[in-house]
Amino acid sequence: MEQIKISPPLGLTPLEIDVFWMQHAYMLANRAAQQGEVPVGAVLVVDNQLIAEGWNRSIQNHDPTAHAEMMVLKRGGEKIKNYRLVDTTLYVTLEPCPMCAGAMVHARVKRLVYGAFDFKTGAVGSVFNLVEDSRLNHRVQVEAGILEHECSQQISAFFKARRKAHKTNKALAKKKS
Repeated sequence: MEQIKISPPLGLTPLEIDVFWMQHAYMLANRAAQQGEVPVGAVLVVDNQLIAEGWNRSIQNHDPTAHAEMMVLKRGGEKIKNYRLVDTTLYVTLEPCPMCAGAMVHARVKRLVYGAFDFKTGAVGSVFNLVEDSRLNHRVQVEAGILEHECSQQISAFFKARRKAHKTNKALAKKKS
């Protein structure tokens, strides 16, 4: 994937900067949905400069580790030639799972900003809180709920459509038998 030079306009407040980057992650989540993937997008930023971007690819890659966050952490490490991603901020549209939260701690991500809460598998406060656990050797600063409504709607709409398609396919299969 070719890296696009992106950075927020000058003079934005910290909240406006978070919204700017979350909007970019949201756009990447749309790309995931268009590819039949769970719509989660992520961007990795340092000094307000985009280092890496990605979206879920678990279905297309047949890879349970191909979450948006994992894709971005891998690309970020490759770009800066270090697996330690010190002083980075990771923006992601959905609260990270335990695997992704653990990878963020290991990579020493400084800050995480996410949109929608995940009350089933969220590992950044909803079910677990791995990134701020004092028993670990690194803690990640967290800002939750940026564009929460939009991110929640996006993922809810995706799963609603999948359930509807599943019911339709099941009904068609039943008619054929």
